[in-house]
Formats: sequence, structure tokens, C-alpha cells
Amino acid sequence: MLNSVITAAADPLGHVLDKTIFEIGGQAITMNTLSLVVVAVLFVLMIRGAAKRIEVGPESDGAERYVTRGYFSKILELIVMFLREKVFRPQLGPQTDKFTPFLLTLFFFIWFSNLFGMIPLIDLQYLATSLTMGEEKKIVGGTPTGRLAVTGALATIAFLVWHVAGLRINGFKNWAAHFTAGAPWFIWPIMIPVEIIGSIVKPAALCIRLFANMTAGHVLLAVVLGFTGGAIGAVGLVKGVPVALIAFIGGLGIFFLEVFVSTLQAFIFTVLTTIFISQMVHHHHEDDHHAEAYDGHEHSMATDEAAAVTA
Repeated sequence: MLNSVITAAADPLGHVLDKTIFEIGGQAITMNTLSLVVVAVLFVLMIRGAAKRIEVGPESDGAERYVTRGYFSKILELIVMFLREKVFRPQLGPQTDKFTPFLLTLFFFIWFSNLFGMIPLIDLQYLATSLTMGEEKKIVGGTPTGRLAVTGALATIAFLVWHVAGLRINGFKNWAAHFTAGAPWFIWPIMIPVEIIGSIVKPAALCIRLFANMTAGHVLLAVVLGFTGGAIGAVGLVKGVPVALIAFIGGLGIFFLEVFVSTLQAFIFTVLTTIFISQMVHHHHEDDHHAEAYDGHEHSMATDEAAAVTA
């Protein structure tokens, strides 16, 4: 029985396909939906708990009240400071504080969702239900960001934020001027469709990149781990154990690689969103910069507090 359980738990499709758990008023509640709720609750609880340990304590603590308490809170504070000062501020300049809460929420939610998928909840549910009920069942687990609808929603939110921010800060005229790319008017029939397509491709790339990396990583890990049970069942104990051992070691390496990719993809999604916001927010400033360049005046990037990096 244990061999069949391990083989079922290592089924690649079982780790990436969504499944309807129950329905409420005709609306299907799926495994990914429950996973998103669990991640959201854990996200809020962990961030709130860390924030209380980061905030300044009572005056009775003396100088110690300024010291962050707890290893997790210190790591979280380090990540926040790095993102705000080394990623957000060089791109957004004086607008940094306005967008930092949104960007940090985006980063940590994606990061926690990615890492949540690394917890073998599906495998544990397969094992528990097989031993107690005689059949494999799963209720919660998997990676929420391994579902195209989830990454598409995140990319859509980011898309709306950078365009609404551009409209509010620069006004409609300067926001619309972004689609001309500063080109002469007679090139606008070419530039405007290209820029419109580009504005659609950006969120699509964010969506597909995150979805593809999370899905591919879990499928690869499940395939490799599938050999740990499948090899013994296919060729016997003597020949199967060495293959299973090699597969387990390889799966362990892929697991740590997947943890790194989960962090990297959250970082890339946030960085690109920051850049796209910067391009919309500082578009008018960039036009002035180009005008100065044509007039022959010198302009140093070092003196530009909010110089945006173009993608």
C-alpha cells in the first residue's frame, strides 16, 4: 500500500491540476481557492506579528526599544529595507512611499504563495486518506501561483495600478503621450499601435512567466520523485533501491532550486512592476530630459533623482 501511495503522491499532474472541492450557490470552490485563502490568512498573521516586533517598543525598554525582536522579523525588515532603498527608490524617486505598500504586498504575497507550494500537503493528504479511507483525496495544497487565473489576476492588478497612477500623477494628456513614445506626429500611426500592443504584452509576460516557472518546477520535482516509488515497483527491491536513492537525492537538489526560483520569481515580478510604474509616472519628466538633450544641455543620470530604467 505504501508504494502505491508514494507513486500516487508523486503524480506530476496531481500537483499542478486544480480540483473542485465543493460548491456554494453554484460557485465551485477549488483546491487553489482554498490554498489562496490559507496563504492570505498566514500572510496577514505573519506580517502583523513581525510588524509588532519591528515597531518601537515602550520607553521603559530604554535603547532596546529600537531593536527589532525575533529572527524572522529581522529578516523581514532586512528584505523590506533592501527592496525599498535599492529597488523602489532608484526607480520611483519621490513617489517611493506612495507605491511601497502595494509593491511590498505584491512581493510577499507572491513569495508566500510560491513557498506554500513547496510544503508537501498534497502528499500528506494522499498518505493520510489512503491509510484511513482507502482512497487518495486532496483538499488543500499545491502552488496558487501555478494557476494561470491567479497569475493573470495579479498581472491585471499591476497593470491597472501603473496606468491609473500615470493618469492621476501626469494627467490624461501626458499619460496619452506615453503611447507616442516621443516620436514625431507623422510616425504616430505606427508608434501608437505598437505601444498599445506593448502595454498588453507587459502584464501578459508577467502572468505567463510566473505561471510557467511555478508549474514547470513542480512537474519536474514530481517526475523525479516519482522514481522513488516507481523504480522499486517496476524492477524490484534490489535494482530499484539505487535508482530510488539517486532520484531522492536529485529531487532534494531540485527542491532547493525550486525554493530559490520561488523567491526569484517574486522578486522579478515586483521589480518589473516597479519599472513599469516608473515609466508611466515619470514619462513627462523623461520627455523634458530628451528635450534638453536635443538642445545641447548636459544632463547627468546621477543628478536625476527618479531616473527610470527602461525595459
